[in-house]
Amino acid sequence: MEQINQIIDWIQTNITLTLINDIGIAIAIYLIFRIMRNKLAYVIIRMFKRKVKNKKEIKANSFYNPLRTFFLILGIYLAVIFLKTPLNINDWLMLLVNKLFRISIIILSANGIANSLTTNNKVIYRLKEKMNPDVEDSMFRIILKCIRGLIYVIAGFLCITELGYDLNGLVAGLGIGSVVITLAAQDTAKNLFGGLVIFMDKPFTVGDWIEIDKYEGTVEDITFRSTRIRTFENSVVNIPNAVLANESIINWSRMERRRNKVNLCLELNTPIEKVQKVQDRIKKMLIERDGIIDDTIIVRFDNITDNGINLLICSYTDSVDYASFLHEKEKINFKIMQILKEENVELAYDTKTVFVKQ
Repeated sequence: MEQINQIIDWIQTNITLTLINDIGIAIAIYLIFRIMRNKLAYVIIRMFKRKVKNKKEIKANSFYNPLRTFFLILGIYLAVIFLKTPLNINDWLMLLVNKLFRISIIILSANGIANSLTTNNKVIYRLKEKMNPDVEDSMFRIILKCIRGLIYVIAGFLCITELGYDLNGLVAGLGIGSVVITLAAQDTAKNLFGGLVIFMDKPFTVGDWIEIDKYEGTVEDITFRSTRIRTFENSVVNIPNAVLANESIINWSRMERRRNKVNLCLELNTPIEKVQKVQDRIKKMLIERDGIIDDTIIVRFDNITDNGINLLICSYTDSVDYASFLHEKEKINFKIMQILKEENVELAYDTKTVFVKQ
């Protein structure tokens, strides 16, 4: 009974009508921000997205949920600030409240920025198209994940700083740890750097036909660690990006035209008039073909060899695909053989005349 009387005396002494009013006002501040947080978040995003009329699109913004949480925390923070004097909250506790409020702002800001770094973001997509429109979405997503991870790491360091911890010892420890990790994962680091080089220089993309020192085929996938190529034998080879970054790469898919070169060796006793006629007919035949680029046609009396008269035939075709190029080349060869047959001109053979001394 005595304890109950003590509690009643304490309430009568400390709990006054003014304190009850102050607590009611603090609760009202919190409830106002809790009720209005959705509207406040919507209005702020609407200020920066004036062209957007769709409410669902605004609510889908990466900063919408962090802003809602921020206004809820802001309501609690302002309520505590208001009750500081009535409840005689000491300075140490208020310092902790201020630190927690700043930490919440750091975390929510990092969350909003990180969530905005997606391929669905129009600004990020336009930036990607401007920097490297041919980069694969899978690789671009990996890059964005790395950036998001870095943002959270920075936010973590800022939070630790706000709590008053000295980062010098932590940084020194991370420095020693990073040396150990680097020594243990040198190849991985090289491959990651090679993937970044491929992303920046874009020597090839998925679907390209490439050739390097030992391999030739079609690129199927590009990651930060390796590039997968399907060879013409239908096997799959994964080449580390560190190797690709240091190799000379031939990208056959980047060709705008293909060269077709033929050397005809006519017999030495072929009349010069026949050589000129064959030359003119072959040139005319190439000009009449739709797949041949006219200003690239070369048909010249190139050289006189031990075996015969060399006629150089060179032209470029717009048939970039290898199969269509071979088809076009075959037709040209048939036409050349037909012209030689009609003009009764024979090709020379590799022969040698041996003189025997009596």
